[in-house]
Amino acid sequence: MSVAHADDAPTQSDFGGTGLWQTPSARMAEDGELALTASHVHPYDRYNISLQPMPWLEAIFRYTAVSNRLYGAHALSGTQSYKDKSIDLKIRLWAESRYLPDLSIGARDVGGTGLFSGEYAVMNKRFGPIDASLGMGWGYVGGRGDIKNPLSVFGDNFNYRPAPVGTVNNAGKFGINHYLHGPTALFGGISYQTPWHWLVLKAEYDGNDYQHEPLKNNLPQNSPINVGAVFRPTRYLDLSLAYERGNTVMFGFTLHTNLAEGTGPTKSLDPPPATRVTTKPTQDPEQVDWANVARELRKNAGIQVSSITRRGREVVVSGEQEQYFYSAKAVGRTARILDNQLGPGIDWFTVVSQLEGLTTAETSVNRQRFNELLDHEIDLTDFRRSAEQNAPTPRSEEVLYSAPLKRVDQSFALVYSQSLGGPDNFLLYQISAVYNLDYHFTPNFWWSGLANVTLFDNYDKFKYDAPSELPRVRTDVRKYITSSTITMPVFQLTGSHQLGNDLYGLAYAGMLESMFGGAGGEVLYRPFGERWAIGTDINWVKQRGYDQDFSFRGYHVVTGHVTGYLDLGGDHDITVALSAGRFLAGDWGATLDVSREFRNGVRMGAYATKTNISAQQFGEGSFDKGIYVSIPFDLLLPRSTTSRSGFVWDPLIRDGGARLAKRYTLYSLTSDRDLDNFNDNLDKVVE
Repeated sequence: MSVAHADDAPTQSDFGGTGLWQTPSARMAEDGELALTASHVHPYDRYNISLQPMPWLEAIFRYTAVSNRLYGAHALSGTQSYKDKSIDLKIRLWAESRYLPDLSIGARDVGGTGLFSGEYAVMNKRFGPIDASLGMGWGYVGGRGDIKNPLSVFGDNFNYRPAPVGTVNNAGKFGINHYLHGPTALFGGISYQTPWHWLVLKAEYDGNDYQHEPLKNNLPQNSPINVGAVFRPTRYLDLSLAYERGNTVMFGFTLHTNLAEGTGPTKSLDPPPATRVTTKPTQDPEQVDWANVARELRKNAGIQVSSITRRGREVVVSGEQEQYFYSAKAVGRTARILDNQLGPGIDWFTVVSQLEGLTTAETSVNRQRFNELLDHEIDLTDFRRSAEQNAPTPRSEEVLYSAPLKRVDQSFALVYSQSLGGPDNFLLYQISAVYNLDYHFTPNFWWSGLANVTLFDNYDKFKYDAPSELPRVRTDVRKYITSSTITMPVFQLTGSHQLGNDLYGLAYAGMLESMFGGAGGEVLYRPFGERWAIGTDINWVKQRGYDQDFSFRGYHVVTGHVTGYLDLGGDHDITVALSAGRFLAGDWGATLDVSREFRNGVRMGAYATKTNISAQQFGEGSFDKGIYVSIPFDLLLPRSTTSRSGFVWDPLIRDGGARLAKRYTLYSLTSDRDLDNFNDNLDKVVE
């Protein structure tokens, strides 16, 4: 029998996020945790995604299906039940200590319709296997309203809470005049970790009496006490069963994993590192068969070599990394290959990172110290002092090998895309075959084409076009998706140029994305060794025909932005990007994007855009906002890859705050200037 400890991971509530059943707790999941929760307690089905991007911050987005209410008119939605979408946030103010409890504040349904909106403050304290919580709630969390709002001492207006927004034109506003207003209620309960690690018992006193439910859907409550159990058959699965409101059974499940932990499965499909020769070579660099070495570097180190040069006692390999997500792994494999070829006259091995003709960073390792690391004569800490990263600068070099230009890059993939929560159908999906082709005329000038063939979808149910008071730059999405089975989302020429040691330029023209074509340019200043950058882009674009061929429609616009990037560094590697300018609908405004990247490359983030159009002009949602997760495929596959998988939850497609979806951006093309990937994963230099 396995005995659980008091620090076992907290469980999820019916609403997602750490908590008891209907009530939240002050606890936080592990840093980097992702949880998918589904719960049913009549008449609500809730589907939640919970993210833990920071140790002190929890974010949840949710769809609630109200099974006894229809979405809308039968002609459009049929018998589909009403769907509500919402975002929750919780912040921990301080962590539990010997005498003080965990204390967190939070809000449910912020920026949505507000049908289930509520705010709370809650604290938790452990007593052995018992974790006790006590909180105060407003709005839906404190719907019982059995105590007077303590904030009424600051004014009688705190005694009254406006009705939920609940209308299409106003949904999505942050209802400042709602927060912490109205009657309040206490809530709380306990979570008991039994001696069996797979069983947790929970009981709570609910702060809601269900007599103020949205959509005039009040529910009987025979008891405010909710009780139940969580069964944990594996680390990744929780099964929940509870008795709520004194008359209703709840059941649910949670799938959860920690995205910040580990580096994926064993790379059994990768080639092993080059075997070190037992007899050290004696040949000079001029005697090496560098064409053969370049082929081995591509096969074993993932580098598409452009040149190999010599700087005195240093050999430099320049090229594009096409296989290994962890740059340290590629550098270590390169060092092994070079060490097997070169005599004692070379002391340093350097890899110069290039991407689409742009040179971004140099990484160098000392040959002797690298061999001492492989022989376990020094540890990683000692070796770290013998690994350098520098800005590429023009220097006198002897060219040992210049590779022929690789002109053609092509790939084929099956792509799944979906839209959730629409009035036509809750889930609209599409499975497509996508063929990508890049043809390089020079290292800095190339053509890109993308062909998309729809294989399976249910877009025959996609009938609804959202109303708009703005030029339809995005709300015509249905027509772009359904007009043709074969489409050409991208057909563009692109040129890159190194304008200076820290200054990069990009120009492009053609069919730039599925809805717009035109021409534009971008400039980025990204000083090496700094955690900030600033760039600007400007584009003249015209709306494409719905078939995504070479036809155009009448609308055109000049759009562009100035964007500042700041990587806060530290243990949490937070990046803040603030962009201001003109959007596709001609509106002016700014976008704030905040994200965190873990050492294994997983990124969690959120963004919001506010422009000079009113909430009424914008329509449902009031302003553009979303949450996203980006996961390297390297964490999922038995072979190394530089590709990524992205999930974006943008609750609504609207025309306000819409940006051009460019295929290339200079900040991503110069990502090797962020030195954290190498430094945080230096241990992979021996793999």
